[in-house]
Amino acid sequence: MIATHTMPLEAATPAYICPFDQACSYLEAAAKELRLDQGVLEILSHPRKVVTVAIPVKLDNGEIRVLAGHRVQHSDILGPYKGGIRYHPAVTLREVSALAMLMTWKCALLGIPYGGAKGGIAIDPQHYSVGELERITRRYTSELIKDIGPSLDIPAPDMGTSAREMAWMMDTYSVNVGHAVPGVVTGKPLSVGGSLGREKATGRGTMIIVREALADQGKTLEGIRVVIQGFGNVGGAAAELLHQAGAKVIAVSTTTGGVYSPDGLDIPALKAYAAKNHHNLIDFPHTRAITNAELLTLPCDVLIPAALENQITEENVHQVQAQIIAEAANGPITLEANRVLEARGVTVLPDILANAGGVVVSYLEWVQGLSYLFWDEERVNRELESLMVQAYRQVIQQSKVRQVPLRLAAYTLGVGRVAQALNDRGLYP
Repeated sequence: MIATHTMPLEAATPAYICPFDQACSYLEAAAKELRLDQGVLEILSHPRKVVTVAIPVKLDNGEIRVLAGHRVQHSDILGPYKGGIRYHPAVTLREVSALAMLMTWKCALLGIPYGGAKGGIAIDPQHYSVGELERITRRYTSELIKDIGPSLDIPAPDMGTSAREMAWMMDTYSVNVGHAVPGVVTGKPLSVGGSLGREKATGRGTMIIVREALADQGKTLEGIRVVIQGFGNVGGAAAELLHQAGAKVIAVSTTTGGVYSPDGLDIPALKAYAAKNHHNLIDFPHTRAITNAELLTLPCDVLIPAALENQITEENVHQVQAQIIAEAANGPITLEANRVLEARGVTVLPDILANAGGVVVSYLEWVQGLSYLFWDEERVNRELESLMVQAYRQVIQQSKVRQVPLRLAAYTLGVGRVAQALNDRGLYP
């Protein structure tokens, strides 16, 4: 394993599967397959810059609270840093560092000229008012003002954030530099330079990868039984698009639990029900309530974890019945569980491929913003599909040539491209 004791990060508890250690393990496996120089591996295993800032905020009741905000910039070898901003109670510096590393390989795999970054604040946004969230976001942005920019580091929405937070970030940055800078973030509202197709991009990308994997098995989406953990921006979009394509989505869930119907769910009606009931799905007509743990073990053709990391572990992997698993979340399968699934012949579509649709359309939004020429949604979706299918085919070819599982194939492509660029650029000074 790559030594990580030099990282200025929190120590993981024994029972916790550390996302950063897991990311380093995949990096090490790819480096071994690629026979990378140890010095190159050492560079790639450490983020270039780790920033933690204090965020003092006055709550609506007058109380002053100081939060910690993180931004980790892993690599800019291929281009500006790129990565989401996450608001979630489980955010840690180690998690953010892992996600920044994954973004580096993801961008390289998709052929996008970005490096990886990630940011986050350990809060539950549901426990804060809109005004409090705005003050938190604006202060966080102002503290990072020298570390972000359209040619330096371009944040985007992630778990717990949305176009609303991106608009606040864009405005705060623009006010500080004295002119409008729409390219400083992506995932913005359309009114301030956002892109059509961005909201459903990650879910659409997942649907495309699942469709291609099924096609390689001689199947189509029509009638395929799909289970989705997560019914937010990613899982909800994937469910809607799969439903439209003829798939039978038989179960979905949120943090409060899920619903199951072996005959398939009415996804448009379920989305409307969730919107009216604060994202609660329980008691949706003609369904059975299930827990998130039960959902992962349902008999199905395709399982899509679209929530948090470490959901399929050595404790429940033997109960998983899906033949295809598409990682719409980052790191939802632990190392040991991944080995079990690969040994069983389960097709695992890795996160750096299956959930790359978001960064693809973020890139397309950035390109549109820089050129001040905006596209219709049909063109955005067409460009997204082209890049996703191309990356999928390259991963399949790499898997066959190297005779390795899809995850290792994807990592060898992503890591290999970054390593090649590093060698070509050289080491300064």
